[in-house]
Amino acid sequence: MGDSAPHFSLTDQHGRTFHSKDLLGEKYMVLYFYPKDNTPGCTKQACQFRDSYEDFIDNGAVVVGISADSEKSHLRFADKYKLPFTLLADTKNKVRRLFKVENKLFFLPGRETFIVDPKGKIIMTFNSVNSYKHTKRALKTLKSK
Repeated sequence: MGDSAPHFSLTDQHGRTFHSKDLLGEKYMVLYFYPKDNTPGCTKQACQFRDSYEDFIDNGAVVVGISADSEKSHLRFADKYKLPFTLLADTKNKVRRLFKVENKLFFLPGRETFIVDPKGKIIMTFNSVNSYKHTKRALKTLKSK
């Protein structure tokens, strides 16, 4: 924590390029890395971020989900569960490596959440296979700022 977040660009579920540096000086960025669209834990986690989305907005943050799934997979996932936030396709796991998110059980991609402040500093890192805890921890951190 306290380190500068790496800058990155990835394509979102609508085929648009998302540049992390565009948020510098603007908002907090809640980046959550998750293993795979449409799996039980990942769906639960995405829906928790969806259900708390207004709280994140009210606390000056944008929510961004990142996995190795394709843009098309993300679009179907976002449409099916009415996800109001950006999902980024890190198909080659470049950004996952930049943030040093390691694989977990049985080589599954890790589940890790970061909060980057408007100055580009990482102010929270949370790593847990328990998808339920990520939203709570992120909101608690934002509300304490």
